[in-house]
Amino acid sequence: MTPSLETVAPKGERPTRVRYWVIVFAATLAMITYIDRVALSFAAPFIRHDLGLTVVQTGWAFACFGWAYALFEIPGGFLGDWMGPRRVLTRIVVWWSCFTAIIGSAWSFGALATTQFLFGAGEAGCFPNVAKAFNIWLPSKERVRAQGIMWLSARWAGAFTPLVVAVIVTHLGWRMAFRLFGSIGVVWATIFFLWFRDNPLDKPSLNAAERELLKGNVGLVAKHAHVPWRKFLHARQVWMLCGQFFCLNYGWYFYITWLPSYLREARHLAITSSALLSILPLFCGGLGNPACVYLSRIVTERTGSVARARRLMAYLGFAGASFFLLFSTLMRNPLLAMLSIGAASFSNDLVMPGAWTASMDVGGKYAGTLGGTMNMCGNIGGALAPLAIGYMLAWSHGNWNLTFYVSAAIYAMGMIFWRFLDPVTPIEA
Repeated sequence: MTPSLETVAPKGERPTRVRYWVIVFAATLAMITYIDRVALSFAAPFIRHDLGLTVVQTGWAFACFGWAYALFEIPGGFLGDWMGPRRVLTRIVVWWSCFTAIIGSAWSFGALATTQFLFGAGEAGCFPNVAKAFNIWLPSKERVRAQGIMWLSARWAGAFTPLVVAVIVTHLGWRMAFRLFGSIGVVWATIFFLWFRDNPLDKPSLNAAERELLKGNVGLVAKHAHVPWRKFLHARQVWMLCGQFFCLNYGWYFYITWLPSYLREARHLAITSSALLSILPLFCGGLGNPACVYLSRIVTERTGSVARARRLMAYLGFAGASFFLLFSTLMRNPLLAMLSIGAASFSNDLVMPGAWTASMDVGGKYAGTLGGTMNMCGNIGGALAPLAIGYMLAWSHGNWNLTFYVSAAIYAMGMIFWRFLDPVTPIEA
C-alpha cells in the first residue's frame, strides 16, 4: 500500500537518510561499469597476441562497444522515463554482465567485435537511468553532490582495475578475468531490484520528514510514454549539452582504451609498471569530481548563480584537459608524462557533475531521455576516439603524439558549447 503524500512530519523531526542508499547503489553500479570497461583496455595487448589482431582491428573492437553504447542510449533513457528506472536498470546490468563474461570466450576478431557491440548495447541507458533515479529520490540541492560521489567511485574503480586484472591475467589468464567480472553485476542487479522503488514514497522506511523533503519530486515520478521530441530538436540547450559531451568523451576514452598500449609501446614499460601508472588518470579524474562539487558551491555562494558556477567549472575543465595533454608530449620521463595526463583527466572531470546535473535540471521529468541523448552524443565521440587513434597509429607508424594533438584540439572546442549553454532552465519552461 502506497503511503499517503499527506503525511505530516512531527515538528522538529529529522528526515531519515533512506534516500542516500540510492547514491550507494549508483556508486557501486558505476564502479562495476568501469571495472568491466577498463578490464578490456588493460587486457588488450594479451587479446591482440592470442587472437592475432592488428592495431586497426583492436581499434574497431573498442569502437564496437562505443557505437552500440551510443546508438542505444536514447532508447535506454526513454525506457526509464516510460517504465521507471527499477526494471530498466535491472535489465541493463544483467545483460551487460552476461556479455562481459562471454568476452572471455572470444576466438576471433569477429567474435570479439560482436560481443563488444552487444555489451555496449546492453550497458546503454545506465547513467541516464541513474540520473532519473537521482531526480526522483533526491532534493535538487543534493544532486550535484550525488553525481560527484558516483563519478568519483567510477573513476577510482577503473583506476585500480589494472592492478586486479594484472594479478588475474598473470595467474588465470584474460579469459577467466572477464568471467569473474561478469558475475559481479548479477549480484548487484538482484539486490537493487529487491530494494529500489520507482516512487520513493512507496518505501515504508522513509519517515514523515523525509517524505516531506521528497514531496516536491512527485511530478517527476510519473512515467511518460510521450516525449516532446520537437522541443528537444529545437532547444539550443540540448544541442549544446550534446556537443560539449562529445568533446569530453572523445578525449577521455583514451584512458580506458589505448592507455595501457601507449605505456607499453610508446614508453616501453613492463606489465607491472604499466599497471601502476595506469592508475593515475582515473584516480586523478576521480578527484576532479569532489573538487568540482566543492568549487561550484563556493562560486554559487559568492555569485548567487548556479549557471555561472557550472560554466566556470566547464571552462576550467576543458582548458586544463587540453593544456595538460599537450604538455605530456614534451615529457621524456614516463612518470612525468603520466602525471600530466593525470592532470588532464582531473580537468576532464571538473566538467562531469555540472554536465550531468544540467541534463537533469534541463530535462526535468524527461531527464532520462535527455540524459540518454547527451550520453549518446558523448559516446559517439567515445566510439570515434579509439577507432581514430588506431588509424592514426597505423598511418603515422606509431606516432602517439599525433593522437594527443587531436584530442587536445577537441577538448578546446568544448568551451565553445558551454559559452552558449543555459545549464539550469528546464526545456518545458
